Amino acid sequence: MKSKDQLITRRALTVAMSLAPCMPLWAATGPSPPNPLFRAIGITAKVARAQELRDLGADFIVESVADFLIPFASDAEFAAAKSRALASPLKILGCNSFLRDPTLICIGPKADHPRVLAYAETAFARLRSIGGEYVVFGSSNARQQPAGWSKSNADDQFVTLLRALGDIAKRSGITVNLESLRVQECNYINHIGESAAVVARVDHPNVRVLADLYHMAVMGDGADALAKAMPFTGLIELAERDRRTVPGVAGDDFRPYFREAARAGYRGLIDIEADGTADELRKAFAEVQTQAADVLKSAAASA
Repeated sequence: MKSKDQLITRRALTVAMSLAPCMPLWAATGPSPPNPLFRAIGITAKVARAQELRDLGADFIVESVADFLIPFASDAEFAAAKSRALASPLKILGCNSFLRDPTLICIGPKADHPRVLAYAETAFARLRSIGGEYVVFGSSNARQQPAGWSKSNADDQFVTLLRALGDIAKRSGITVNLESLRVQECNYINHIGESAAVVARVDHPNVRVLADLYHMAVMGDGADALAKAMPFTGLIELAERDRRTVPGVAGDDFRPYFREAARAGYRGLIDIEADGTADELRKAFAEVQTQAADVLKSAAASA
């Protein structure tokens, strides 16, 4: 006789089938469900690798605004990229490399906000047209603080720009996620606390913080810094600290960060921003899930 756990009633099957259209992203596009701490686990990569990365465990792709959405190009030129995105076995949920062109300047006496905003109008609309959800605002060159330009002036300019970007993002149904960058790459907004302070000032639902655990580790931002920033955080990104490798290569422990995300009720996306061999990538997706599961099990045990 079958056990109770083995029996599937007709009613249960009917309910499961009725829920199929509402299944989360991973059910339609990934090989297995991600850990409950994260809605989906993605990787920064070219869409041409989507099938390979799906087979290795990815749930979504993060592409490039500059190289894939090509906002300075015509809609006709973008059409081929759009077709590739819509046919991809993995969705492109986000794009980085936002403001790469040297004419897109955010702060300082040469700041050109109208040009940045016009560029963003096209970029955000194109991202939404392929089912995307967010843009990463790292863009180290675009937001360098010029010599002799005060931080207070830079903050005022940047907050004004982000509010306007938030309005454009809202119309397109996406979010802009501000990334703190290590000092080796940028001299403005190097700690997650600075990102959170700016986003708090912006006070726009479509402008959030990107918690990049790699940049945070390099800059000495520990789990306590993430805990303070979690009320403003909309996205998590990671790579290992020493050689910017995928999780599982050097054995970095992300659990302290994951623990603070869990305590804050985070159930959003996480993106691996690194590359490796097929074996390393397969292990990386599993490692993120394992460490997240450990955190949730520990929380449940101590509840």
